[in-house]
Amino acid sequence: MLYSMTGYGKSTFTLGGRNYVVEIKTLNSKSCDLNFKAAADLRGKEIEIRKHIASQLIRGKIDVFFQEDKNSGVTSGLNLTLLENYYKQLQQFSQEKNIPLGDIVPAILRFQDIAKAEFSELSDADFLALQDAINKASIKVIQFRKDEGIQLETDILNRIVLIQQYKNALIPHEQQRIERIKEKLHQDLIVLSEKVTLDKNRFEEELIYYLEKIDINEEKVRLESHCSYFLEIVQENGIEKGKKLGFVAQEIGREINTIGSKANDAAMQKIVVQMKDELEKIKEQLMNIL
Repeated sequence: MLYSMTGYGKSTFTLGGRNYVVEIKTLNSKSCDLNFKAAADLRGKEIEIRKHIASQLIRGKIDVFFQEDKNSGVTSGLNLTLLENYYKQLQQFSQEKNIPLGDIVPAILRFQDIAKAEFSELSDADFLALQDAINKASIKVIQFRKDEGIQLETDILNRIVLIQQYKNALIPHEQQRIERIKEKLHQDLIVLSEKVTLDKNRFEEELIYYLEKIDINEEKVRLESHCSYFLEIVQENGIEKGKKLGFVAQEIGREINTIGSKANDAAMQKIVVQMKDELEKIKEQLMNIL
């Protein structure tokens, strides 16, 4: 099973009589790129939180938001220490600049951090509650990734099967291509023999060598092998498969390109273009696979 790197999860928890919301949003990335945005009260546990989330979500651009739930109906109170500090600073500023102080309390109350009550350091019980909320949000992210991964997997596997079918569609054109090449060389030989004497045995050797150079049987065998391996990886146990599948997709591309360079036939080239198109769509999808 494949997992997408795109996900979303949300949960709530209570600390110090206040309700908080944990939101986790993930997008595709080559590594674990974790962006942490939290109330100052929770900054002391940022390192532990980062490690915990990274161990669960593995890879991707991960945005983690911790914020107070303003819709919970719970009054958070005021940070009285900060309110007093702001008041003293503004009072001093008013005296120094000879500016009327006016009614500054309403103005101070509009400061965003005033509406947050003082919060002591997290206790062990509080941190466990926080971890539990993170786990719940992470589980939702993982389920989201799983659901989207199922859709991506279906699309990718269908395209691998199409590449295999296109590979088989080359077969009828191969013999026709060889016959056309032989006929063209034969006609050229007739024209040339009127002017010079040719060694027919040497000509047969050169013809065989040329036909071997444009033979694509080895490429078709390797292409089939890579496609089969790709399908095996998808069915393997484990979650993180995107990078491995990306490497196999590169090998599939090499064989398709070689077939295209050897084809020397319009009908075969058209099939090669169709295989390349399917492979590019697969690569685009793999960029979002965990």
